[in-house]
This record gives sequence, structure tokens and C-alpha cells, in this order.
Amino acid sequence: MTKNTKQSSAKVAKQASDTLRDPSASAIAKSLAASTLAQANTGKQTSAEMEAKAGRVLQSEKYSDDTKTLAASVVSQSNKARGE
Repeated sequence: MTKNTKQSSAKVAKQASDTLRDPSASAIAKSLAASTLAQANTGKQTSAEMEAKAGRVLQSEKYSDDTKTLAASVVSQSNKARGE
């Protein structure tokens, strides 16, 4: 199985941290933020469940640009073998 070595950038990690502290952030945004932070400076990869959730966010028009940025970060760190 191919491992994806990408990590969250400092900018996206900061955005994720801010999202987790924001009491008005949606549950999906907080979930994506937590996944993004879990992958900052670690070798962790996105789970299949989170990858699917992030994909649905990216395809929907109802989410904010900030939430979509977090979703894109999560997807970019998914396992390469699942995308083949």
C-alpha cells in the first residue's frame, strides 16, 4: 500500500485550530479541522470515512470556502492507493 507523506501546512493547521475554537463552526467543519490537525507534522493519513466526508463537502455548494479548504487538505492527505 502506498503511503501519502503530505502534511497539513502551517496556514491550514492554523485555520483548523481557529475552526475548532469557533463556537459557531459547524460539526462538519470541526470534524474536518480535527482531521487536518491530526495530520499536521505527523505521518498520519486520512481514513476512508473522512475522505468520503471531505469529498461530499467539496462537491456541495452549501459549505463555506473555509470548510472546503479544510476538506481539500483532508483529501490531499488520503491514502494514494484508494484513489487508484
